[in-house]
Amino acid sequence: MKQTKIWHIGSKNMHANGDKPNVVESKMTHHFQQPDPESADRLDIQLKEAAALLGAGGVIAFPTETVYGLGADATNTEAVQKVFEAKGRPSDNPLIIHIAEITQLNSIVQECPDLAHTLIDAFWPGPLTIVMPVREGILSPLVTAGLPTVGVRMPDHEAALSLIRLSGKPIAAPSANRSGKPSPTLAEHVANDLTGRIDGIVDSGATGVGLESTVVELIGEHTIRILRPGGVTAEELQKAAPNARIDRGAAALLESEAPRSPGMKYAHYAPQGELTLVRGDAEAVITYINEQSAAAKRRGERTGVLAFEERLASYQADLVLSSGSERLLQQGAYLLYDALRSFDNAGTERIWAEVCSEEGIGAALMNRMMKAAGSSIITLK
Repeated sequence: MKQTKIWHIGSKNMHANGDKPNVVESKMTHHFQQPDPESADRLDIQLKEAAALLGAGGVIAFPTETVYGLGADATNTEAVQKVFEAKGRPSDNPLIIHIAEITQLNSIVQECPDLAHTLIDAFWPGPLTIVMPVREGILSPLVTAGLPTVGVRMPDHEAALSLIRLSGKPIAAPSANRSGKPSPTLAEHVANDLTGRIDGIVDSGATGVGLESTVVELIGEHTIRILRPGGVTAEELQKAAPNARIDRGAAALLESEAPRSPGMKYAHYAPQGELTLVRGDAEAVITYINEQSAAAKRRGERTGVLAFEERLASYQADLVLSSGSERLLQQGAYLLYDALRSFDNAGTERIWAEVCSEEGIGAALMNRMMKAAGSSIITLK
């Protein structure tokens, strides 16, 4: 088992794109304050050390504004293979490339159409991945899983951007968790999953958005197809490109198809316990979940409920966790993965969760919840 080094670079998010916030504006949001010169020097030394390990073919977990990523030099097949091995990730599941400068894009993709430039201007740095035709002979073939395209994004996090710049390479980085488990929003989550499997972890505290990036592919000059909903909503895409058609249907990929984007095919985000989503009138949902929880307790099972603040006190289970306010679904996105891991830590065997609207960030939140539940959902009449 290899030694995993941890660099602690502060407990505050370091958002690069301050004029386009994508995080919850609440007590849960941490804003980066410019460090004093001594701290800045120490931070630079730490990131240089992490970047040197990346350059030498190592695998480093690092924070972004979405979740923690597991990074490797995207041009080094041996390094990329280590990412798959550390995660236990299927090799036909492509990886997203992270860059720090727009100029890096030209060496990775064959072309960047006008519609892509429109989205880049609106959302980079930020939680949007754009799938484009890959330039042959640059990236490891493991990155694209044999596809003629590659997903690229520029994270909205100064630590991530600094690490990528210092490495001098495009960085392939899926979420820094064991495949199938909830994505990590804290360095502690990464350490629990991957200590001894990777070379290092850059710890800068909690991430901001809490869900992975939105992944889109462009069909011609007038259609944006959402492959995976995420931190940029369909409504925001439409506002940025008012003449484009937004196709939301591709995220419902058939299992027989090859995934064109991470998060499209395989089971993701699942807690160890059995998770069931419950949809219906609020009072009916409360009654149903409490009845099911009571029955499970009588069988000797540990129970859990994930609910919105507005109804949190109504539930009776061994562990009742908050999704934040139903009126602020960004909070639910921020809290989801940590809640699923908290259920695991408590040994929860049966979990029920309230569903949410699929407007705005709710589309991404419901996407992740449905995957975590294996599409198990009860609709009450």
